[in-house]
Amino acid sequence: MERRNETLIKLAQTGLLAALCFVTFTFGQIKIPLPGGGATSFHVGNAFCVLAALILGGWYGGLAGAIGMGIADIIDPVYITGAPKTFILKLCIGLIVGLVAHRIAKINESTDRKYILRWSVIASVAGLLFNVIADPLVGFFYNQYILGQPQQMAEVLAKWSTATTFVNAILSVIIAGVLYNALRPVLLRLGMIHPAKVKTA
Repeated sequence: MERRNETLIKLAQTGLLAALCFVTFTFGQIKIPLPGGGATSFHVGNAFCVLAALILGGWYGGLAGAIGMGIADIIDPVYITGAPKTFILKLCIGLIVGLVAHRIAKINESTDRKYILRWSVIASVAGLLFNVIADPLVGFFYNQYILGQPQQMAEVLAKWSTATTFVNAILSVIIAGVLYNALRPVLLRLGMIHPAKVKTA
């Protein structure tokens, strides 16, 4: 029964963080129209995908980012065709951040603020570095072979995507790192973070 309640709480938290991903991307982006009717954008939606993984772990955090930003793509006529790609990439960001933060560094088992700050930033960088590489690369093949765009246009879109994704990653690492470490004491009190056997590092 307790395990079932914990799962329900995790799902509710996933929904809340998915909503944050959706709102920050949908209403906080600076869209750049590209040739052929496509677009890229500067946004900090990935920061909340990373934040979700730091709080909830890789699977639930990745789902929050994938669902929130996937729905944002679906309701936007410019991005709707890229929604499947967005879902997969955001899920992967969450899984990587969760792997580094919780499986490797085990930040929930530490009370050392410097250790937690260092590893939350390292985890954020790992997840978003993956995105900087994968987003334009997957986007190129997706646009050319799934959407049927000419190779030259797919290359132009990939180059623009690389530039905006890199800027977004830097902003998102800073925002996610600051927010997570500022909110962590509150999240502990609210029970959104469940420390395991506490150790100092």
